[in-house]
Amino acid sequence: MKRLRLGMVGGGEGAFIGGVHRMAARIDDRWELVAGNFQSDPAKSIAFGRGLGLANERCYGEFRTMAASEAARGDRIDAVAIVTPNSTHHAIARAFLDVGVPVICDKPLTTTSKHANDLAETVKVNPARFVGLG
Repeated sequence: MKRLRLGMVGGGEGAFIGGVHRMAARIDDRWELVAGNFQSDPAKSIAFGRGLGLANERCYGEFRTMAASEAARGDRIDAVAIVTPNSTHHAIARAFLDVGVPVICDKPLTTTSKHANDLAETVKVNPARFVGLG
């Protein structure tokens, strides 16, 4: 069975939940982490991704760049896991949904009903979908 290509936003150095998601993906054996923007500091994010063994060109310093770059690849990610602080979920989810990348998001998906409605409308006109956790 072919593994799905997973991207991750968040979960860098010192982050507990990112490690948990990466471990779960390995245990499940249906996902392979291939890309990420792991921290808000671009240099630290890129270094962290390289430390995980990711290809240099798939270690990103910013999530919007990651979304655009991955969407343009022939071997693009099959989904992105968002494991950042709650207040950042909306902007990150929107960036990936806008380019057609399905989103896996740790709860809560958003912190306001306005943002929740925005994402619901985005999904209606976009082939990408959410996979909720928790």
